[in-house]
Amino acid sequence: MNTICTICARGGSRGVPGKNIRPLLGKPLIVHTIEMALAHSRIDHVFVSTDSEAIADIARAAGASLPYLRPAELATDTAGKIPVIRHLVEHVEAEGYGVDRIVDLDPTSPLRLPSDIDACLDLVDAGAEAVITAFEAEKNPYFNMVELDETGIARISKRSESGHVVARQAAPPVYAMNASIYVWKRHALGNVLWDSEPRLHVMPRERSIDIDSELDFKLVELLMRERLEQ
Repeated sequence: MNTICTICARGGSRGVPGKNIRPLLGKPLIVHTIEMALAHSRIDHVFVSTDSEAIADIARAAGASLPYLRPAELATDTAGKIPVIRHLVEHVEAEGYGVDRIVDLDPTSPLRLPSDIDACLDLVDAGAEAVITAFEAEKNPYFNMVELDETGIARISKRSESGHVVARQAAPPVYAMNASIYVWKRHALGNVLWDSEPRLHVMPRERSIDIDSELDFKLVELLMRERLEQ
C-alpha cells in the first residue's frame, strides 16, 4: 500500500510574510514538517506543492520531491486546499506512481507529533474513508457564540434540543479544525472534504496552533523550544 504525503505551501502570505520558509529554531518552517514526514515509517514518499522557487529550493534540499511549480490559478489566496492536493496526486499518478492513501500535512501546523499521524492512519485502516484533526473549541455555539438576526438582535448560534444551555460544561462538545493533518483513501479524495464523511482525531490545544499571525509564530516557537528542552 503506497502512502504519500502532500505538503502545500504558497509563496504569498498576508498574515506572516514568507512564513513557510521563515526560520523556526534554526530551520525554515516547512522543513520541520518535511523532516517529520520523511522520518515516518508509514509514509512512502513526500511531495511538496508550491508556486515559489525559494520554497521549492528549500524543500528539495530537505529531501522532498517537487514535480512542478504550482500553476498560478491554484496559488491564489482564494484557491481551495483540496483542488491543490488533487492536482498534485493526479500528476504523481500520471507519472506512474501508485497512490493508495494521502496524508496531507500543513507546514504552518508544526506542533503535531508522529503519534498524531499514526492515530489518523489507524482510523483509516479501521475503515474510515478520511480523517481530519481538531481540538475541543473554547467557544461553543450552543452556549457563548451568537449571530445577529435581520433586526440586529444577538441570538445564540445553535439551539440545543434540550433548550437553553446555562453552563459551558453542559453544552454538546464542538471541535475547531486545526489544519494539521488530513488523511484520505485515494478513492475518497473528492472535491469537497465533507463528501468523504471524515472521522476525527482530537489533538490537545498545545499541538493545534496554526500559524496565521506573528503571535502564532511566537507561541509555536516557545512551545517547540520547551519541547526540545524537555
